[in-house]
Amino acid sequence: MQMCRKSSTVQLISRLTYSNLLGLDVNLRNGSLKEGSINWEMLQFKSRFPREILLCRVGDFYEAIGIDACVLVEYAGLNPFGGLRSDSIPKAGCPVMNLRQTLDDLTRNGYSVCIVEEVQGPTQARARKRRFISGHAHPGNPYVFGLVEDDRDLDFPEPMPVVGVSRSAKGYCLISVLETMKTYSAEDGLTEEAVVTKLRTCQYHHLFLHRSLKHNSSGTSRWGEFGEGGLLWGECNARSFEWFEGDPVNELIIKVKELYGLDIEVTFRNVTVASVNRPRSLHLGTATQIGAISTEGIPSLIKVLLPSDCIGLPVSYIKDLLLNPPSYEIASTIQAICKHMSSIPCSIPEFTCVSPAKLVKLLESKEANHIEFCKIKNVLDEVIQMHGNSELHEILKLLIDPTWAATGLNIDFEKLVKESEMVSGRIGEIISLDGDNDQEICSYSAIPDDFFEMLESSWKGRVKRIHLNEAFTEVEKAAEALSLAVTEDFVPILSRIKASTAPLGGPRGEILYAREHGAVWFKGKRFAPSVWAGTPGEEQIKQLRPAVDSKGKKVGEEWFTTTKVEVALARYHEAGSKAKEKVLELLRGLSAELQAKINVLVFASVLLVIAKALFAHVSEGRRRKWVFPVLSQFDKGGSMKLVGLSPYWFDAAEGNAVLNTVDMQSLFILTGPNGGGKSSLLRSICAASLLGICGFMVPAESASIPHFDSIMLHLKSYDSPADGKSSFQIEMSEVRSIISGATSRSLVLVDEICRGTETAKGTCIAGSIIETLDFIGCLGIVSTHLHEQINYIKESEEIRRAMEPVELIKRVREIEREVYVETEPIQQKDTKQAVAVNLISRLNDFHVNSDAASMKALEEWRMRKMERAKQRGLGKNATITVQ
Repeated sequence: MQMCRKSSTVQLISRLTYSNLLGLDVNLRNGSLKEGSINWEMLQFKSRFPREILLCRVGDFYEAIGIDACVLVEYAGLNPFGGLRSDSIPKAGCPVMNLRQTLDDLTRNGYSVCIVEEVQGPTQARARKRRFISGHAHPGNPYVFGLVEDDRDLDFPEPMPVVGVSRSAKGYCLISVLETMKTYSAEDGLTEEAVVTKLRTCQYHHLFLHRSLKHNSSGTSRWGEFGEGGLLWGECNARSFEWFEGDPVNELIIKVKELYGLDIEVTFRNVTVASVNRPRSLHLGTATQIGAISTEGIPSLIKVLLPSDCIGLPVSYIKDLLLNPPSYEIASTIQAICKHMSSIPCSIPEFTCVSPAKLVKLLESKEANHIEFCKIKNVLDEVIQMHGNSELHEILKLLIDPTWAATGLNIDFEKLVKESEMVSGRIGEIISLDGDNDQEICSYSAIPDDFFEMLESSWKGRVKRIHLNEAFTEVEKAAEALSLAVTEDFVPILSRIKASTAPLGGPRGEILYAREHGAVWFKGKRFAPSVWAGTPGEEQIKQLRPAVDSKGKKVGEEWFTTTKVEVALARYHEAGSKAKEKVLELLRGLSAELQAKINVLVFASVLLVIAKALFAHVSEGRRRKWVFPVLSQFDKGGSMKLVGLSPYWFDAAEGNAVLNTVDMQSLFILTGPNGGGKSSLLRSICAASLLGICGFMVPAESASIPHFDSIMLHLKSYDSPADGKSSFQIEMSEVRSIISGATSRSLVLVDEICRGTETAKGTCIAGSIIETLDFIGCLGIVSTHLHEQINYIKESEEIRRAMEPVELIKRVREIEREVYVETEPIQQKDTKQAVAVNLISRLNDFHVNSDAASMKALEEWRMRKMERAKQRGLGKNATITVQ
């Protein structure tokens, strides 16, 4: 409530009291919580879901009271009921027709909503309607109650997970639970920076932090104030979160069940994809600097990978793949798929994209309508089409593995095809498809067409007539009887009025559809004769009586009906209601059947999303004249070669890009003037490498790219006054993450390091960073204006070589050859041979484990070099500090 700013909301808040969950002051008008009252009933519902906003159906409105009403006024733009009267409880709501807009406004602001519906149907006079919880709306998880009756599709947002972060022996663990899909995944062994990146790149519903995070290296429980964990704490502290303890996965799933009101028996499926041989996820800095995450001023990588008309789920798949690159096997398969797609001469399917979360939600709640079933059938039919086409058959087979990686579902090729055929056939048996013309809307000349259109279009054309032929026949007979009643009772009156030659102000009359009341009535005035003379139509006029609504109230002075028409209307409505109920029963039954095949449906829907994304990428890549790189596993001494590399944000097909060739076998130092293109080159190399290890086409004339285990790009850093950190502090934090995560199989690209501090210290630090990266043995480029680093690195290399025991190594190899050259077996090793074996062992330890004594000597040498560099800087700048 403290976050509310609207003046009307602030006035409502002043009338709240916090003695009950609704925030009602019982002393105010309409504030009674007496048992049996509507307020008491709403309090019972609120006690079941205290975290959620409660919207209760009351007639033609959904109402909220107390605290919930304040939220509606503040975030949904609704006006309070009764204005701002100070003697009444806060109350607000929306009309039934505006419910989904109100829910969208609330969930967009992070709120969950519990919706209570009334039981529809006739009730006894003065009897209170029964109510029930019809569903919930959460961020990324919309309200679907009643969708089965709709003749429209529902836009389904990307589902938002509940996220938990814990600490394990391997590092940080991020657990993601999707209530919609009933799945969870747990990524362990993450670095602190990797967790922060994932939190910033995904939208989540709730955040839970495990108490294991408080056990940091400083031995204090005040997590985040000292040393390790500060970056994560800074990220989480700006968000709303809750602590939890116990087994991280099991306890988080229990929290999810509490949040969503699920039964304890509900199970969640583990969809964690093994991280073996899979590159590490992109660091936040890398993802933003190449436009994998939308960043102001940075060219978007995703926009150039796909045509401008490709939107929705395919874009989400490509983005997720870039942020979380696949294993070498999956990347190779994706590239093979793209190569096949680039040479397909036949027409391709439309690739119907259906959200898997939407499928699961609608089938589970039995709210899938005929439109959704038609979409599901289209998905399955396209899988079958690919299977039957010799040119698309191989692509379908290859798509199995990337789909497994995306869903965690292990469904083999034959099972996919077989069950797709079976489910598609079952949907075709039930659902009325395009071309079925045996369900025309009733039409009679005496009755307005919109009457039948409105009442019959809500259930006709959904399922095949063969399944409810009896109900169809009864509706048609009832419609004919209604037409006969209207013709006999209303048409003669109309004929009488038309025959009248009275001037202006004479009789008026017409047969109209009263939409509000679902009836066909006669509307007229001044049609009664002044003298009854037994003329045509007089008898029918005598039978007329005022039309009344469902509550028995007179509708108006001009609306009339007859007993015969009312009986016919009741019969028609009853027949229509029965037919509609049978249609809904068939649709819900089909949902229950398909729920048993939900894994195949999810797998098929994701497979088509991937297929559409890859086809779109190949189409755009060919237009831009990109190429497929040679993708290889990273062997010892790996190298990368990019010929004719162009910046990804330029269109090479238009010939406006400067091409570069990069042949990289080790760590490089890059220098050049400002504006010379150093940063652009690093960004281009990073993007091309990332695209290559994902299996995509790259902006070059030819390319050979090893499958890196991580790709890290560091460009300019900015300060963060809110966190009290300078740009240099942030830069050092990012560089630390790069060095700690780099291996000999990594690609590291760093632009102008240490520009945020003085030249002397910057040179020392930058030189040490370069030396460390060179020692690790990764591929990469470091660009710099600190040219003294070059001499520093040359000296470093010379001294390191001087420290190598060259003569000792040479002698050991000679002795080793002597040992293995002997042809006859030797029973005992003499002293010389024993020493040789010992030296060989020590030499291996030196190379593999970096002998501690050598490392100590190397560290002492580094300290001396830093001191010498500092002295050189002092002498060069001619500054002396006197203590």
